[in-house]
Amino acid sequence: MAREPGLSVRLKFTLSYAGFLVVASALLLAAVWLFLLRYVPERANYTIDGFFPGRDDLVRAFVPAAAWALLFLLVFGLAGGWFLAGRMLAPLSRITDATRRAAKGSLSYRIELPGRQDEFRELADSFDTMLARLEAQVAEQQRFAANASHELRTPLAISRTLLEVARSDPGGPSPELIERLEAVNTRAIELTEALLVLSRSDQRAFTRTEVDLSLVAEEAAETLLPLAERRRVSIAVSGDVAWAEGSPALLQQVATNLVHNAVVHNLPDGGTVRVETATIGGEARLSVENTGERLSPQAVATLTEPFQRGTERIRSDHVGVGLGLAIVQSIVRAHDGQLAIEALDDGGLRVVVRLPAATGAG
Repeated sequence: MAREPGLSVRLKFTLSYAGFLVVASALLLAAVWLFLLRYVPERANYTIDGFFPGRDDLVRAFVPAAAWALLFLLVFGLAGGWFLAGRMLAPLSRITDATRRAAKGSLSYRIELPGRQDEFRELADSFDTMLARLEAQVAEQQRFAANASHELRTPLAISRTLLEVARSDPGGPSPELIERLEAVNTRAIELTEALLVLSRSDQRAFTRTEVDLSLVAEEAAETLLPLAERRRVSIAVSGDVAWAEGSPALLQQVATNLVHNAVVHNLPDGGTVRVETATIGGEARLSVENTGERLSPQAVATLTEPFQRGTERIRSDHVGVGLGLAIVQSIVRAHDGQLAIEALDDGGLRVVVRLPAATGAG
């Protein structure tokens, strides 16, 4: 939820400390002043024993000194309050840093706040316990998805081999039945491979190197060019060199999935796909834009949901496994990037991937 900027807690504590110190000092000076007034005559007296000042003389001597004292206490209270507030709130900054890392998907970080037990330590220990449980649950789910995908590979490969043998057998099943079974088998294999990629990106188990998104985009367009020609869709790649840090294989998967979706969910004849790369404001960007039908905001909001297939969201003759954009979002998130999807006014989509730019240039 977006909030308007306000004063920091440290500044509030500082102002509170300084204000309390000044008010307490003012009350003390007021009490001293009232106490002195009881014993000071209204006018000055000259006696044989000496000069005795009156109230007017006392005012001229006391008020400037009291004002300077209050000013000093205000400055001292602000400086001391800022220092004390910083010391007191230091554990809170570590807790905030841990929450931000957890929000980005890093569940392995622990606060481990040192010191004796107090409210901040209790909060930090509770947060560490929550992170440990979440990490264990996520790891268990990822292991299950990876193991299930690996286990499915063998029977699916065997079934494909059996279908190829049946197709070559003259007395085997009808070609229509074999074609349907092959389609189901192919779709199951694609789903298995997609689950493996999704599990790998969620675990962030990859080595980061410098990757040029412009080369990735060109390779994706070249790979999918035959599919685009069959569908009479033109692909145009343009833009500048855009270096990002990440896994070349996973970023290639991102570009391939985006271009593939842009091709299959396009106009039936004469559609276009525009792929652009650029480096803007410390970000390496990959943009894929395609023509197509107009989409509602409700439809756009579901595009990255797993197992939401194209025929359920966009009218198309292509039926995928429903993990294309879900994989893209997972990979982009694992690279500390952002994925933006926008429906165009004239129809079609614009998908923009924003990744932190690499420090070097390959």
